[in-house]
Amino acid sequence: MKTECLSPAILPGSQPIFLDFCRRREQIAADSVPDAHSPLQQCYADWNPAHPVALAESIAPGRISDSMLALLTAQNPHQKAALDRLRVGSRTLVTGQQVGLFGGAALVPFKAATAIAQAAEASRHGSPHQPIFWLATEDHDFAEIDHTVFPDRRALATLRYQAAPEHPVPVGGLVLTEAIQPLVEQAQTLLSWSEASEWLAAAYRPGITLADAFRNFYTRVFAQHELLILDPSGREAHQQGAPVLRAAIERADELHHALLERNRELEAAGYHTQVAVGERSSLLFLIDSATGARTALRRTPADTDHPQGIWQAGRLTLTTAELLGILDSEPERISPSALLRPVFQDFILPNSAYVGGPAEIAYFAQTAVLYQKILGRITPILPRFSATVIEPTTAALLARYDLAPERVIGCEPDALSQSLAARSMPVEVKQKLALAGNALDRELTVLTEHLSAMDASLGRSALVSASKMRYQMNRLRRMAANFQLQRESSIGRDAASICNAIYPSRAPQERVLGAAALLSTSGADFVDRLVHEAADGQPGHRLLWL
Repeated sequence: MKTECLSPAILPGSQPIFLDFCRRREQIAADSVPDAHSPLQQCYADWNPAHPVALAESIAPGRISDSMLALLTAQNPHQKAALDRLRVGSRTLVTGQQVGLFGGAALVPFKAATAIAQAAEASRHGSPHQPIFWLATEDHDFAEIDHTVFPDRRALATLRYQAAPEHPVPVGGLVLTEAIQPLVEQAQTLLSWSEASEWLAAAYRPGITLADAFRNFYTRVFAQHELLILDPSGREAHQQGAPVLRAAIERADELHHALLERNRELEAAGYHTQVAVGERSSLLFLIDSATGARTALRRTPADTDHPQGIWQAGRLTLTTAELLGILDSEPERISPSALLRPVFQDFILPNSAYVGGPAEIAYFAQTAVLYQKILGRITPILPRFSATVIEPTTAALLARYDLAPERVIGCEPDALSQSLAARSMPVEVKQKLALAGNALDRELTVLTEHLSAMDASLGRSALVSASKMRYQMNRLRRMAANFQLQRESSIGRDAASICNAIYPSRAPQERVLGAAALLSTSGADFVDRLVHEAADGQPGHRLLWL
């Protein structure tokens, strides 16, 4: 097995704020002080560098509450050693994700492995840390979590759970119906036998909630690494985090103004704001007591008629006093938004750092102002492990065409087919095309320069004509490649196989390929390898060759 590390910029769509964040971490690792006046440094001015020594000196509270410890114990009854560490004062290192079908995408175990590895590194530097996986069970976007993608020979198969809820309810509490059974059988057929496929079948059963199925699956996957998995959607966690939710209600206008100001700072620095903040948006959702629907709370600021402002959830209108009444009597009905959730999480856990992906790192630049105003401190964020896993069959295809994996990332399947066909042409044909193309380019350059020196207008016309000639030369190359594609139909199939393995559905593998598929095909020691690879904590995109 070998590993290569590429720049995080290799992944299409990487946001400038994430890439600058990665560069800043590299400066810290090299003991080079970042520019104190840079736009990113201003956005993250008080952020801890978040390396193991810094985590050991974290200002996070040092002991978990009895109520949160009881909740973690109830949800992780077999993790006695991990729970004992929390009981005697271990701090936490947290990551999390929505509860996707069959364990979600490959990035989920990458996040968990990073939290495990970084907690171990901090512990080795003298401060015990316990990794915790936070289940985002209150999210209500069913379409984001109702499917997964598994390899199906040379193609991809999308498995979709069709039992959509009537209302946009928190997905974690949805109870799996009999509709899950044929999906499990299909998954096992696609994955063949493996421990991961057996764990998947044991976890996803009718009568089990999506949250419990997800937790049961990853409890087995990371059984040897003592990962605690937390579902915070019930009353216990919300009672513990009620002060944060209360601040979001009572100080709504102040916090909204601070977010708008931060967004202006980000945009002035040339960054894109990850989470939109509208004129009437708030940091909270309300869960309907009858239907369970999760609806965004809209805020009308305070005025002379309503000195405490007005709240609206769909057609329901509430005063601030009424909303606070719900928080007091039924705190589980008040749900934090994506921007508030990290603050809520770090109020109820003694958390030293959060492991997040590129999008989370981007919106932490916004969340930082909420941390400061509500908690008076900012929890640092660590980049999650990022990788493309290359199986032996894919490696063999890459070797056949002398193709580097990074050439595939971001490449369209048709373009890759053309490239492979061009590589497969007889050497004599490739040489003649190269000689003709180089000669044409050389002569056209000399000619257009000479004509431009004679007359500017004539030179411009010559450049246009030369461009057309070069286009025809490139068209001839494509025609030769297409002939090769028709002559060797296996080239197109190979290109499709390579794309499906490395850049499936025109997106990075880690965001598309199902985690269960990756775990099933990568061998029994794959989780251990992930944890080992994630230990350095530095940003970058790895190529993991199996």
